[in-house]
Amino acid sequence: MGLIDGQDYVVRLVRLPGSIRAFTTIDTEGLYNIYVNISLTQSAQIASFRHEVGHIIKNDFYNRTDIRIVEA
Repeated sequence: MGLIDGQDYVVRLVRLPGSIRAFTTIDTEGLYNIYVNISLTQSAQIASFRHEVGHIIKNDFYNRTDIRIVEA
């Protein structure tokens, strides 16, 4: 998967509940903030990061589709 320009996002490794691998928010400046669970293995962190970048590339944050469908 190709990546978007690195200036469009910030990645933060943070402690999250075990059921949450990663999530992304958009700040007031339009920058994507990708939060990845630090408790995951490195390969799981990378996979989770790529999953979140996929949402950015597909413009899912501006899509009105139900999140359960987007994540399916």
